[in-house]
Amino acid sequence: MRAEIILLADEGYNHREIASRLNISRDMARLWRERWLTLSEKDLPVEERLQDAERPGTPATFSLEQMLQLFALACDKPETYGRPISHWTPRELADELVKQGIVERISPRHVGRLLEEATLKPHQSGYWLNPPDPAFDDKVTVICDTYLSASERAKAGERTISIDEMTGIQALERKAKTCRCDQASENDRSLSTFATAPKP
Repeated sequence: MRAEIILLADEGYNHREIASRLNISRDMARLWRERWLTLSEKDLPVEERLQDAERPGTPATFSLEQMLQLFALACDKPETYGRPISHWTPRELADELVKQGIVERISPRHVGRLLEEATLKPHQSGYWLNPPDPAFDDKVTVICDTYLSASERAKAGERTISIDEMTGIQALERKAKTCRCDQASENDRSLSTFATAPKP
């Protein structure tokens, strides 16, 4: 885009015409045309003339190379570096970056922000890409086949019951009224996990 502005200006187009042809604002056309003219007095390569000007404020703390090393580290297994953990945490990554001399210092919070910006989740990737159970695929196949065939087996009078093993999540309220045991059906005992239990 910047090069196109300069080329059109060189052909004799004014700011308004450049802006109209490239569908940009006149201010943008003016900015890059004037910047090109100012920098043409200096002995700079074309690529440098088309770069953003230095911005005021604190310069970037970490280089692109350092951030890429962080991402590579986050995608590697912690045990490779002698860490007795199964998944990286921002604190462990920050410590390892300093230990390897990649950075002088970095806070766990900043590591977490960099990983979030890159949409890296080292605490999840190892589990989902490499399940710890060698029989994981076989177990998933059995469960999926059971659910897929449940409606057919229901027609033959066979019932499929699912039991959640997440004991930390408590069923707090019934979805249907409670009946006496001799009248109960499978729907009468269905539970809602996240509702609030009524006080007796």
